[in-house]
Parts: sequence; structure tokens; C-alpha cells
Amino acid sequence: MSPVNDNSRFPISDSREYTPRTKSAGPHTFHIPVMGTGFTIDTPLKVARYGISSVISIGDDILIEMMREFHCRKENIPYESIPADDIDCRAKRITAYLNLIDLLVAKQFRSLLKSAFKPDSDITHYFRLLPDSPLKEEYQDMLRTDDPAEREKKQNKLRRRVVPGSIDVNIMTKIDGDKYHQGKKLPPEYALAMSAMRGYAESSLHSSIVLSAGMNRRLFEYMGRFDDFYPGENGIIKKKIVLKVSDFRSALVQGKLLARHGLWVSEYRIESGLNCGGHAFATKGMLLGPILNEFCGNRNKLVEVAYSICKKSLEARGIPVERLPAKIRITVQGGIGTADEDQFLRKCYNIDSTGWGTPFLLVPEVTNVDDV
Repeated sequence: MSPVNDNSRFPISDSREYTPRTKSAGPHTFHIPVMGTGFTIDTPLKVARYGISSVISIGDDILIEMMREFHCRKENIPYESIPADDIDCRAKRITAYLNLIDLLVAKQFRSLLKSAFKPDSDITHYFRLLPDSPLKEEYQDMLRTDDPAEREKKQNKLRRRVVPGSIDVNIMTKIDGDKYHQGKKLPPEYALAMSAMRGYAESSLHSSIVLSAGMNRRLFEYMGRFDDFYPGENGIIKKKIVLKVSDFRSALVQGKLLARHGLWVSEYRIESGLNCGGHAFATKGMLLGPILNEFCGNRNKLVEVAYSICKKSLEARGIPVERLPAKIRITVQGGIGTADEDQFLRKCYNIDSTGWGTPFLLVPEVTNVDDV
């Protein structure tokens, strides 16, 4: 088994202090995808309290350690470095940073819940950012209410409906080179993707891990060692799996492979190389429309095939099958830049949500960009 991280030195949030956001409960129809190693590395600190989900890259543990020091200093939190000569520094750095982000977002969210419904308050900003929805209508109805007692009653009801965005992370599965220490090759669990996975798995986050760049059999098998990837007694999976795929065949193959280890893919995130400026996948050159159409027509197949395989594995592990949430989300990202495009894709192809990347590189309040 892999070494156990000692996180007693680092701040860990208590998930009981706020309600973790589940994927199906979010108020927005979009998420902010991972962009590079640094553009979105602390984006949750800027948007999560407003119910917006975003994805952090955990590929560069040196940068992650620098960011942990920066935010600890900024928030007056004691910082103790994790040295590079620590044999498990990569996993420990990732766990410590994610715990810190979780702690700070929880703190921000509690502050938001306590804020008054004033023009410049965080909770007002939360509701103003919402898309047209029943929740937005409830907020507008509260604003039209003149009676102070009734207005306060509606405000308290709105506070109970507020949820934070998810602090998701990304691992590029194929970047999994072996590590060496003092000239000796370390066991597989110290490899790049494996140690990053352990860093996330042992963190306090209640979120999703986005697996991209294809299959990694040893990584998929290794994930089965961590309880957080399996449904708990309440049927909730603390750490959900999201597969970033370029076509339906890839989704089906990888979903089946993970299911053999009892791991359920909660979301298939489609990213067409021809529609995304950040990648160029080796596909047959199909545009996003035909790819989405195939997913739309075969959604039930993904669920049924994966469930039949996952069911057997869970039974072998002694995990009650009825805990398994036999449903999936289909999302898409790449080349999307407006609310109209988001609405079109969701309605036309029955997509659950969309990811907006490049547009947020023009928003310094969300991503880390240089001044022009």
C-alpha cells in the first residue's frame, strides 16, 4: 500500500460546516474547465462561493507548493514547507494545497451566508450572477416584497438554497512517469499521476476528479484502493469521477474499464479537438455536433453497460449495489463562448452543462492572466 500522508500540520476544513455542492445541485449551467497549470490553479477562491464550479490542475506540485505558501501568507495561516527531498512530497503537497483551498472556500461561503442582502454584498452578487431560473425568480420576488417580516422570511429561505461551486481537479493520466530517489526507482505509486491521484484522494475535498488524456490501467486500478471513490452508506460518492473524452467509443471503453474496479463514472465530459483551441486529438475529424448526437442517442447504453459491470465488482467488495447512483451527466466544453451557445447545446443535445474556457482568460477576476 502507499504511504499514508501526515496532514496534521496543515489546515483541513470540516465538511460539516457547510453543505458540499453536488453536481446535480448547482445553480449554473456552466463550469470553468482546467486551463494550463496556472490559469485556474486558484480559481475556486474567486468563484466557488458564488456557486460556480471550476477545475484545478494538480500536475505541477512545485507550483502548487508555491501557491500554498502564497495563500497561507495572505490569510495569515502558519505555513510549513514540504521539501523536495521528502520521498512523497508530490502527494503531500497536493493534499495540503487542496485542503487549504477547501478550508478557504468554506470560510468564504460561511461569510457569504451571513452577509446582508445589500447592493454590494456577496450574497447579492451570488443571486445576480444566476441564470434565469426558479431560484432567480424567488430572489426577484423577495426584492419586490415590501413587508419587512415577509421579506426577511424569504431571505432566510433563499439562504438555505445557496450552495458553493465544486472544487474539481484534473489529472492527465498519461503523464505518469516513474520517479527515482537517490538513484533508485521508486514503487509505481510514486509515479507522477499515481502520486497526484493519492494527493487528491487523501484530501478533504467533496468534489470530482477529471481524468483526461486517455487510459492508464494501473492508475484506474490504484483508484480502487481509496474509499472516497465508492458510494457511502447514504449513496453519496464523496469523490466523483469525470472522464474527459473525445468520442463515444472512448467513453464506453474507459467507463467499462473503471467499472471493473467498482468505480462509477458520474460524468462524461466531451471535448472535441476540432472545436477546442487547446488540443488536437487524433480523431477522424468529426465536428462536435455529430459527436454529441451519438452521445445523445446512446446515453442509456453508457449507463446500462457500466452498471452491469460495476454491479458485479461492488458485490465482490461487499458494497451494497443499491448505493450506486446509476445515472450519469453528459457535459461538453471547447469552443463555447456565449450563453446562447450554452443554451443551444443543452436543448438540442440534452447536455447537462457546458464548460467555458477561453472567454474566462479575459476575466482577471476569475483566472490568472498577465496585465496587457
